[in-house]
Amino acid sequence: MERTLSIIKPDGVSRGLIGEVIKRFEQNQIRIVAMKMVQLTKKQAEGFYAVHKARPFFQSLTDFMCSGPVVVMVLEGENVIQKNRTIMGATNYKEAAEGTIRRDFATDIEKNIVHGSDAPETASFEIGYFFNAFELIS
Repeated sequence: MERTLSIIKPDGVSRGLIGEVIKRFEQNQIRIVAMKMVQLTKKQAEGFYAVHKARPFFQSLTDFMCSGPVVVMVLEGENVIQKNRTIMGATNYKEAAEGTIRRDFATDIEKNIVHGSDAPETASFEIGYFFNAFELIS
């Protein structure tokens, strides 16, 4: 079994899409093994997205991610990293496949409803950023 991190971003939370996102995971045999709602500080958002620090979108992304509450989840399942990325759709919602979360709900490239880890190493870091071992259901 593989695990990955998923975040419902501030736009998804404020637009009432938490249930819709969770429904899509559950319909695809993805199990949620941890979940909580948090409000990131600017420093926390910068720490989470530190890998993008040199990118031109870093400041706007971190400002956006601390603009409202987010829902962070640990997802578990076979090939769950790739499965989650398929369900989310391309980062640029205009390029996302029909029926994906981003194609159906995103309003721009940054306000694209969800985040998901892109590799096992990234997932390990990201899960540890938000959850300790006692918060993960076996």
